Amino acid sequence: MAVKKSISALEDHAGYWLRYVSNHVSHAFSRKVEACGVTVAEWVLLREMLNAGAANPSQLAEAVGMTRGTVSKLMQRLCHKKLVARSTTDGDQRYQTVELTAAGKRLVPVLAKLADENDREFFSHLKADERTSLISLLRDIVRRQGWKDLPVD
Repeated sequence: MAVKKSISALEDHAGYWLRYVSNHVSHAFSRKVEACGVTVAEWVLLREMLNAGAANPSQLAEAVGMTRGTVSKLMQRLCHKKLVARSTTDGDQRYQTVELTAAGKRLVPVLAKLADENDREFFSHLKADERTSLISLLRDIVRRQGWKDLPVD
């Protein structure tokens, strides 16, 4: 008679629950920012640009952990939406600086408020120390894994 090995259930894994929660939190936030005309990836870049001020796309790519190609595509879309402006130094097209337009600077706080609301929607039931512990545990996992890229999808 063959002995059946016990096979763990999906629900036995922390990763299952992280993905379950992440999918719902991320999807809700995505819907919110898309209602304002941007994607989550664009939001991440816009938020970083608020801190960085005028910067070159390579610096931004490094800061948010995206490829230069991805940042370039996002910049094209954000320029088309008039949220970002590009400029060149002495007409040299190889070196570009990008920065938020006035419209971009007005939009970032609106999107940040949506991020805050999304957090409240999903995590306000936690006590302050529980929320702090959760964030601390997740940051520790990120640090131990050496992850640098920002979650955008």
